[in-house]
Amino acid sequence: MKPPSSIQTSEFDSSDEEPIEDEQTPIQISWLSLSRVNCSQFLGLCALPGCKFKDVRRNVQKDTEELKSCGIQDIFVFCTRGELSKYRVPNLLDLYQQCGIITHHHPIADGGTPDIASCCEIMEELTICLKNYRKTLIHSCLSPTIPV
Repeated sequence: MKPPSSIQTSEFDSSDEEPIEDEQTPIQISWLSLSRVNCSQFLGLCALPGCKFKDVRRNVQKDTEELKSCGIQDIFVFCTRGELSKYRVPNLLDLYQQCGIITHHHPIADGGTPDIASCCEIMEELTICLKNYRKTLIHSCLSPTIPV
């Protein structure tokens, strides 16, 4: 019997699937002024940290460290757990907790809308954060397109 032939590394090269993330730009946060609703605070909006989908390849650890260094204290997450898995950040909520960021998880299926009770709960939690001058951020699975 012949020994198995050696496997060439090029057969298992996954570089097409996982590009190097070392040169990644910091995650972009858009700050929405709430002055139109008589609030002096700003609300941060950003894309999903660590997202890996199509041509997007973010590093979850670097993105989370950037959010922490920006002083983010509370994050509202509207992605479902299934979407977090789809975008390859299934442990994002746990990572936020480990970093000391309070997470408000209100899953809304892609293309769906929350019911009135959920909307009221989200607004109540958001109001408490802002009234207590907590640096607050919202993200969903998509990148925000709000002009700065």
